[in-house]
Formats: sequence, structure tokens, C-alpha cells
Amino acid sequence: MFSRVFDPAVWSAVPFGFWCVVFFVLGSVVGSFLNVCIHRLPLGQSIVFPASHCPHCQYSIPWHLNLPLISWVHLRAKCRNCGAGISARYFVVELVTALLFLACWVVLGRPSPLVALIDAGFLAGLLAASFIDWEHFIIPDQITIGGMVAGLVCSMLAPGLQEANSLTGAMKQSLAGMGAGAGIIYCIVRAGKWVFGRHRVALPADTRIIFTESGLQWDDKQIPYEELFYRQSDVIALQARTVELADRCYKDVAVRLSPARLRIGNDEFDPETVPYLEAVSAEIVLPREAMGAGDVKFMGAIGAFLGWKAVLFSLMLSSMIGSVVGVTLITLKRRSSTRLPYGPYLALASAVWVFGGRRLVALWWQQ
Repeated sequence: MFSRVFDPAVWSAVPFGFWCVVFFVLGSVVGSFLNVCIHRLPLGQSIVFPASHCPHCQYSIPWHLNLPLISWVHLRAKCRNCGAGISARYFVVELVTALLFLACWVVLGRPSPLVALIDAGFLAGLLAASFIDWEHFIIPDQITIGGMVAGLVCSMLAPGLQEANSLTGAMKQSLAGMGAGAGIIYCIVRAGKWVFGRHRVALPADTRIIFTESGLQWDDKQIPYEELFYRQSDVIALQARTVELADRCYKDVAVRLSPARLRIGNDEFDPETVPYLEAVSAEIVLPREAMGAGDVKFMGAIGAFLGWKAVLFSLMLSSMIGSVVGVTLITLKRRSSTRLPYGPYLALASAVWVFGGRRLVALWWQQ
């Protein structure tokens, strides 16, 4: 029954243009749901309850004002109830998702409608992960771990997704891709931590370094803690000539600050109880990360859908894309932080694989 429903001969009995419209409309609806995920998942909120509402006035949006693409244009990007602006991101996500679904049907639909649908859903997940990672520097487990499970299940339902001829072969390819994706990125993370895990910053003599509730300050430089602490084991370290707290002072002591503990000489404190600390030093050692743990799971999910060959392709292409974009943004000073999310580049490289990566690799080897 399942194979009959997605039989290409059955789908070809309906005009190709009709399915183009269906995929575009379906994609816009999925894009509307992605907007909910992009907004709520980083906040730890349910993506089901409550129903769609304005985040400013909590106005519950009726269905006729929640139509993908149309409502944003009709309302002129403003809430009907309070007049607050609606971000252009909502329209962009709906439009891009609709175009991705349409592209999947046009490129992949004729040989396998089921693979086209699965790849469309996969690309929608990549899009949501990219927007979240770019804004919050995280990729939620609902997308990464859920993606690994979904990739394995979809590969078993549609062996053609892995270019396999049997359920067993597709499952092996999916597991191999999952292992290769997560394993390679994990090795990169560990190697990067070993090579680049500490950044020693030389400062002018007697520089005053201020530890506030939200970050570090010295001279005209400010660094939020969220850009320094990627994991609980990360530590900011310095040898201070003097240290001043609200109720005590220290001289010639080592200072070590982690997310869970502050150590000054032999004394230990809960960082939450020390809202202000001022140290004088000529050097500070900052933690840094080559990649995050979210990228490990994200690459595992990509491998589960696309297989190990796509993993290698995506890693190589994403590194090139990331390098070009990163250098460009930093040069143009369009990004105040030196920390750049890697997820969007992995997603873009994976999308290239879906729409023609195998052909690109074949052309490369023919050179």
C-alpha cells in the first residue's frame, strides 16, 4: 500500500504543474511552522501550545490572519491588535521553505516522489537549525537528535534516499553516515580544543580587568561570558597583581573563573555570589572552541539522511563557504563577535549535495 501511494507512475498521472503548486503551498505551510520552532525552541517553549500569538501583546492570531506569506503582506508586517512590527524573517522563512519544497519536486520528484518529500522535510530542518544557530549559537537537540532518528527511519522507508536497493543496505548507509558525521566532527572538536583551546592575550602593564555579571571588560573591549564559556570545563585564567572584591582584596594571586566556580588564590566562590571583581594584570588566558557539541550532533543527523559520502562532501564545502563568509564579515565589520556559527554552512553544503552533489563529485573526478 505504501509503495503504491508513492509510485511515480501514479503521481505522473496528475499534471506536473499541479504538484509544483502543491509542493510550493505545502512548503509555505511548513515554513510557517518553522517560524514557531525558530522562535520557541531556543527559549525552551512548547511548539504546540499555546497557539500562535503576538509575542508583544499575547493576541491569539486567528487562522485567517495566519496564512503563510499572504498574512504578512496583508498586515503590512504589523500585528493587527497592537501594531507591533512583525520581523521580515517570518516572510523570508516561509518563502525560502516554499521554494525549497518546489525545488525538491522539480529536481527529485519524477523518479521518486517519496524521496522528494523526505528531502524537502530534511531541508526544512536544516533551515530552522541555521536560523537558530545564527542567532543563538545553538542547535536544539529536537533538531539534531531528532534528525538522527528521523534520518534512520526515513532511510528504511525509502532506501532510494541512500541510493540503496534494500532496507538493510539503506539502514547500514544511514548508520555509517551518522557515525561518520558525528565521529569526524567530534574529532575536530577535540583536536581544536587541544590546539586552539586557550587564547593567551598580552595586555599593557597594569591593565584593569573588570568581571561583571555579564562579561569581561578592559580598556574599550567587552566580551560577554556566552562567547567564552562553551562548556562547564572552560576557564578564564590570569595572574593578578591585585584583585578587588566588594569586601576584600588580594595581591599576587591566580584567578580562575569557570561557569560554576571562581577561584582566587586558595579561596573558592560561587560566581553567582560575586557580581563584581576587578583585577590588575598584564595577561589573560581565554577559552575558545573550534566547534561546538551541537555541530557534532547536527552532522550526525545530516549523515543519517544523506550517508557518509555526503558527510565528506559537506565538510569540505562548508569549510570553504565558512572561510569566505567569515573573512568577509570580519573584514566588513558586520559581526561584532569573532565567534561565527558553523551550522548554516553545513546546512548550505548539505543542500548542495541534495540538489547535485553527486554530479559535482563525478565531474571533479573526471578532471
